[in-house]
Amino acid sequence: MTVSTPVSVLTIAGSDSGGGAGIQADLKAFAAHRVHGLSAIAALTAQNTRGVSAVHVPPMAFLQAQLDACFDDFDIHAVKLGMLANADVIERVADVLEGRRPAQVVLDPVMVATSGAKLLQDDALRALRERLLPLATLLTPNTPEAELLLGRRITDAAGAERAIADLLQLGPRAVLLKGGHLTEGERVIDRYSDGIASDAFSHVRLPVDAHGTGCTLASAIAAQLCRGLAMPDACAAAIDYVARGLRGGYLPGRSDVMVLDHFGAAAPA
Repeated sequence: MTVSTPVSVLTIAGSDSGGGAGIQADLKAFAAHRVHGLSAIAALTAQNTRGVSAVHVPPMAFLQAQLDACFDDFDIHAVKLGMLANADVIERVADVLEGRRPAQVVLDPVMVATSGAKLLQDDALRALRERLLPLATLLTPNTPEAELLLGRRITDAAGAERAIADLLQLGPRAVLLKGGHLTEGERVIDRYSDGIASDAFSHVRLPVDAHGTGCTLASAIAAQLCRGLAMPDACAAAIDYVARGLRGGYLPGRSDVMVLDHFGAAAPA
């Protein structure tokens, strides 16, 4: 019997007890893309489709132990970063990434949950800008997150284009600015640039309130990079995957917040 060895991708993020976002969504996305998913839990949340009621950050020694366990045993092709709740966590993760040097780092700068709950402490913003953005192969903010990183409002397409250029100046090699929070007619436009090439990805805006889309998108991009796609193609494929997941989404809780259908959205083998 021949045993295959799939490529590995690591998520360093927060856990969602409701199963719709965070590390739970990341691992579903990795599995749907047929890559081996690893996880280092940087925060535990008491969370469901109605919101976040509590956050617990594990001791730094335990986070370090998780990261060492993953990097010491697996050939990690990409790292996806999600909720990193405070400056200590960000500094520790940055130290590990600087030492281990994974080929791809997809940074989803989780600061505010879909419910509106704040997930990033104020003193962590500077550490995020100074330590993690320069390590990112790709930064994937939504509009409110980009506004926090830049300290200004983004209200239209021209402002989004300027924001991408300014975000690139902070150090990431490429930026995918998600357009769900901008009003641009009946379509959602996600804008990509690496400072040389640029693209825009457009999808019909669906009349749903969905949970975990940002986590899933960043994880799907990381998985596609592991499978060998170039960055713009990985972004395009991941955006299509999220769109399929939304079309097949379901309501597992007692709210009207939808969770993506990860496996229904998966491409055939």
